[in-house]
Amino acid sequence: MSHPVPTRRRVRRPSTLVLGALAAVGALTLTACTAPGLASDGETQAGETEAVDWSQVEPASEITWWSNHPGASQEVEEELIARFEAEHPEISVNLVTAGANYDEVAQRFQAASQTDALPDLVISSDVWWFRYHLNDQIMPLDDVFEHLGSDTDDYVSAFYGDYEYEGQHWAAPYARSTPLFYYNKDMWEAAGLPDRGPETWAELAEWSADLEGQVAADSKPFGLSTGPSWAAWWFENMIWGQGGQYSDEWETTLDTPEAIAGGEFLRDLFHGDDAIATVSEDSTVDFSAGVVAATIGSTGSLKGILDAADFEVGTAFLPDGPDGGGVPTGGTGLAIPASRTPEQQLAAAMFLQFITDTEQTAYFSQNTGYMPVRTSAIESEEMQAVYETTPQFRTAVDQLGEKARSQDWIRVFVPGADQILTEGIEEIVLRGTDPKTAFEQITPDIETAYRENVEPYL
Repeated sequence: MSHPVPTRRRVRRPSTLVLGALAAVGALTLTACTAPGLASDGETQAGETEAVDWSQVEPASEITWWSNHPGASQEVEEELIARFEAEHPEISVNLVTAGANYDEVAQRFQAASQTDALPDLVISSDVWWFRYHLNDQIMPLDDVFEHLGSDTDDYVSAFYGDYEYEGQHWAAPYARSTPLFYYNKDMWEAAGLPDRGPETWAELAEWSADLEGQVAADSKPFGLSTGPSWAAWWFENMIWGQGGQYSDEWETTLDTPEAIAGGEFLRDLFHGDDAIATVSEDSTVDFSAGVVAATIGSTGSLKGILDAADFEVGTAFLPDGPDGGGVPTGGTGLAIPASRTPEQQLAAAMFLQFITDTEQTAYFSQNTGYMPVRTSAIESEEMQAVYETTPQFRTAVDQLGEKARSQDWIRVFVPGADQILTEGIEEIVLRGTDPKTAFEQITPDIETAYRENVEPYL
């Protein structure tokens, strides 16, 4: 479980990072995001590197990008590379499939960290980039972006701010998303339901009786998948909806009545007398095939679902519980390894700046469903036309402004905690384990990970 942190590092107690309003969506705003800050007590700061005079650096002629192609985006990423190389023929980009998901890429990156096999740019998801940062594996982007004249103020502040510590940014937003509620409009209509998603989980339970006749006899109306970087993400909505949370800052709170109520709600979804949910290996595939009537999927799955489904797809906010709920932000950014040469880092930064500019992020969004990471892209005529013709794309933007909530600290800042939380969730979902027991089993592991990897540096 231990992920050693360099002994020279000191991290002070968290300070609040208040994110700016989402100018791209007018009056819509995102709740403040809090995160641990880094010490400046005279010792070497976390991730501090010798200053580079970027004006004296010539970019490398070849760089490597490790990706898992989020949202089945390999062809889209290849097009982004082609566009970059057309504009910068002096630099070639090698795209490497480094894993099937964020965790596989991260494991490969960790394994390569002491070798010469590192990439020049790497996928850095919401539960992995902080670990890279703690271990001095990635570089701050601010100076090189300033050298390149990058308009970082144009990044959606909620997204770019996710990677900020002590005034430095350790990644840039790329494939950013929230979970969405997807529903089969044809089944909804056949069941006599209103053409909208359920406002609450209780309402979905009421509707499920009418939806039972629309799905196969061996299925259920609602399908969900589990697994790392996924289950503990969507479950935040459910535990928040019962008034619980994974943690209060660094303190694990899975033993509270509210958190246990969240687990009981989850167990009842799959194992209660009136269970409405079934476990899917890939719930978006089952949903697209009409096996289930509704599911939760990433914003980044939208384009694939729209292309695969032979019915009209509805999108909606995640339902509320009795105590509200909210939607966690997530997805991935891109980071530049700290150990690469300045020449490689500059070329990687040029490429990173390019593929997250207004035109490219709009292109990526249209072809995947991930959210544009620049306000200028959201406001662009191109994206407004997309929202007009395909309103499903707009749902995530509206939900971000109206329902977004910062993730609980232990999931995103304690190394390994996402995996541990997933184990507890899967005990409940797959085996019907009593939530109190499941949470008691995983809490010591989370607390050990915190003591070994975080607490010594507070």
